[in-house]
Amino acid sequence: MKATVSRRAHFNAAHRLYRKDWSFEQNERVFGKCNSPNFHGHNYELVVSVTGPIDPETGYVLDIKVLSDLIFEEVETPFDHKNLNLDVPEFADLNPTAEHIAMVIWQKLRKRLDAGLALEVTLFETPRNAVTFRGE
Repeated sequence: MKATVSRRAHFNAAHRLYRKDWSFEQNERVFGKCNSPNFHGHNYELVVSVTGPIDPETGYVLDIKVLSDLIFEEVETPFDHKNLNLDVPEFADLNPTAEHIAMVIWQKLRKRLDAGLALEVTLFETPRNAVTFRGE
């Protein structure tokens, strides 16, 4: 039998959406106010879900404390109250869109989880806008 366990987390971060190889005008057309040279911030909400078999001995798919610690180490500590463009190495050459942020979080967590467990990351950039990444 399989089940899915989920952990919710939160971080605040600033970013600017732009491509270094485009003119300011083209960035402005595509990214609008998100292209502000002075950056802008979000109160990100994150839901990390792990699906796998229920261990008959523990009753767990994954100890939720383990998942909580992984999220703290791989996401909250490096991302919270940071400028994603300037302070987070993964975004030095990667535009920090919600899609890319969710993908980077998934990649960081995937490396730390058993290969037999499925991983899904849902990132809310605003209460109404979310991205889900499953590694597909």
